[in-house]
Amino acid sequence: MNILLIEDEKKIAQYVTKALNDAGHSVVSILRGDEGMVAATTQPYDIIILDLALPGVDGIEVLRAIRGRSISTPVLILTARGSKEDRIYGLDEGADDYLPKPFAMEELLARVNALIRRTGGHNSPILRIGDLVLNETTREVYRSGTKVYLSVREYGLLNFLMRHPGRVFTRTELCEHVWKSALDDETNAVDVYIQRLRRKVDEDFPVKLIQTVRSVGYTIQEAVASGMAVQTAA
Repeated sequence: MNILLIEDEKKIAQYVTKALNDAGHSVVSILRGDEGMVAATTQPYDIIILDLALPGVDGIEVLRAIRGRSISTPVLILTARGSKEDRIYGLDEGADDYLPKPFAMEELLARVNALIRRTGGHNSPILRIGDLVLNETTREVYRSGTKVYLSVREYGLLNFLMRHPGRVFTRTELCEHVWKSALDDETNAVDVYIQRLRRKVDEDFPVKLIQTVRSVGYTIQEAVASGMAVQTAA
């Protein structure tokens, strides 16, 4: 999981980051609330761990900004504010879980795992193929952390392919599923949009994700299966 940690106490941030990394997660750690708000509302994450007493912007304001933009990423509040009233307030503002400090790392990891199970990979608004990330909630796309700007059709085509990684689709199938059309002139347009996607998503990166299967169609995948006739250009 790609986790955003917004925590101003450096020792706690380092402690939590190491534990999450050891558990196989990727962690971005931010020490300020205002910077955390920007990251949480512009970059896609699977889980956000959020302190409340933050410099710059209070954690509740960060949470309000997240939910105000209809971002459904699970948020776990990790804070020294441990009263019953504080917990109810945080949950009412949109947090999915609330863990007061001091805390046991085993419990934090268990709660993170519970959020992962609760959301489920197939229900997550975050789609990933290698370092390519698509957020279905915000309709934003990033490659290696760099935002990729797509047209409506380009986004629709990329979204569909990323929802079915490794599956090869003919041009007709892509027209039917993405554009709800099976016209011959539309199938020709698929090649045009695939080329546009490649320029924006693959051109500046050593690993090419959008691939052509000769005489069949297109697929997106991180690695090419052995024996599959795949080329990276149409």
